Amino acid sequence: MFKTNYIFPIATVILLFLFFLGIPDLGKTRLRKATGKLLTKADIILMATITLIFGMVDFIGLGNTTSPETFEYMPDKTVYIEFSSPQAVNNILLFPGVGEGYYNVDYSEDGVDYYNFLEFYQHYNTVLKWQNCSPAFYTTAKYYRIYASGNVYLGELAFSDANGNLISYTANGSDRLNDEQSKVCFDENFMNSSYFDEIYHARTAWENLNGVYPYEISHPPLGKIILSLGILLFGMTPFGWRFSGTMIGVLMLPVLYVFAKRMFASTRAAACTALIFATDFMHFVQTRIATIDSYAVFFIILMYMFMFGFVSTGSRKSLALSGVFFGLGAASKWTCIYAGAGLALIWVVYWIINRKAGIKAFLKNALFCLLFFVLVPVLIYILSYIPYANALQISVFSLDYLREIINNQQFMFSYHSNLVATHPYSSVWYQWIFDIRPILYYLKYYTDGTRQSFGAFMNPILCWGGLISLFLLIYYAVVKRCRTALFIIIGYLAQLVPWMFVTRLTFEYHYFPCGVFLALALGYMISIMENGLKHYKPYIYSLTALSVLLFIFFYPTLSGKPVDNATASKLYSWLSTWPF
Repeated sequence: MFKTNYIFPIATVILLFLFFLGIPDLGKTRLRKATGKLLTKADIILMATITLIFGMVDFIGLGNTTSPETFEYMPDKTVYIEFSSPQAVNNILLFPGVGEGYYNVDYSEDGVDYYNFLEFYQHYNTVLKWQNCSPAFYTTAKYYRIYASGNVYLGELAFSDANGNLISYTANGSDRLNDEQSKVCFDENFMNSSYFDEIYHARTAWENLNGVYPYEISHPPLGKIILSLGILLFGMTPFGWRFSGTMIGVLMLPVLYVFAKRMFASTRAAACTALIFATDFMHFVQTRIATIDSYAVFFIILMYMFMFGFVSTGSRKSLALSGVFFGLGAASKWTCIYAGAGLALIWVVYWIINRKAGIKAFLKNALFCLLFFVLVPVLIYILSYIPYANALQISVFSLDYLREIINNQQFMFSYHSNLVATHPYSSVWYQWIFDIRPILYYLKYYTDGTRQSFGAFMNPILCWGGLISLFLLIYYAVVKRCRTALFIIIGYLAQLVPWMFVTRLTFEYHYFPCGVFLALALGYMISIMENGLKHYKPYIYSLTALSVLLFIFFYPTLSGKPVDNATASKLYSWLSTWPF
């Protein structure tokens, strides 16, 4: 039986077909050569407008700006609690900080003899999440106590009665457990609590700031260091720990605009490329979660933009900056090393093409690359481990510091190569390229028939249209010997091919870096149309407008806006594997 929600993907495919039908004779069109200054007044206005609009959109509903920020270190510590009069406690609310261990809450009628009332285990996946705990039985008492076993921090402790009113209390032994009662949340959700891998990265950012040995050590440290900058600015709140990644996501847009303008020498192609990437679902969702992928993708854009500058002009300054951003990327996430392999291949191709420059020029440039693609990145990588030294109280100039770095590399390699795990929303590379299996980050049902949910997957315009464009770019790279087409293809494959050989658990968000090159591939096709088609505007503007419209259409599934459960299933489940 035909399902009505199939209408949407079919219509999208038809519109994409019509767009590519408008591409002029491939053999008679070439990219426009860059002339004059890079950015015109029109470029600056368009770039600023796109960045400002989507910057505002990205920060709307990002997370609460208030949250418990003072944490009590609780191991083997007992805090005695006294109400003004005997009270019947209906719920106990906790905001766990970092660490793992058990809490025991006891009650007493006379303040002398205590009896067990509640036990709560602070697991790694409960950190920075409001926990609403109901006791197994109810009693009326004036005195309570809480004590913990394990290396745990507790942000706030609250008691409520049957009517949902908070019960004020005094705490003997702590001035931090009840100092932020106005911030207590009864309903845990993504606005006031961590979700998905934020339980690793946000907590590690806090640990770095507070001299605690980091929990998340399966990735290099720089990403968590950048993440902590938002916490320094806005506090240990959901908005604070998500700020840096979202800001980096916004900054991707002007950088990609400049990249596309440099590549296509077209204001229209640059604006459409940036707009299509700005309305990509993955870009929106992935930059709003407090993980490290945003920083890796940002540095990938920069390292490839400056490498393109080198292969286009021979500028050593561009080559040096490409190496610096490669170092920053590698110190954030190892996936940037894949990107580095693509840069190396592009560099080799450049010297094959320019072999007439001579062996002396080649060797001088190779030594230059040794400095900026090896020595400088190694230095950046080593310095990124300073938070580890602070937590261990060792000198960055000591052998212990070097030993710690080496041990961590061994751990990371072992962890990623030997990881054995399952996940209901895992996927593999050949599913990513067709947008088959999104990863659901958040899902919550309500009694009124609505739900909140969002996940990471690509806008079909970028995913499907970009993939078709890549196949067309093969023609330009092979038959027309277009270096720009080859550049985009190498950049894309450098991010995808390594995952073809990875057998561990993977997710669609690992495809995020490829989105940059899919956007550039579409920008390439737009530029080709602009140069070789008389009535090109309807094709280009329709494609870009469709990307914007799909972003608006899917916005509830990207932002966690409450939607009717049944209606959402009909509208957003384009494929049976889309969990919306």
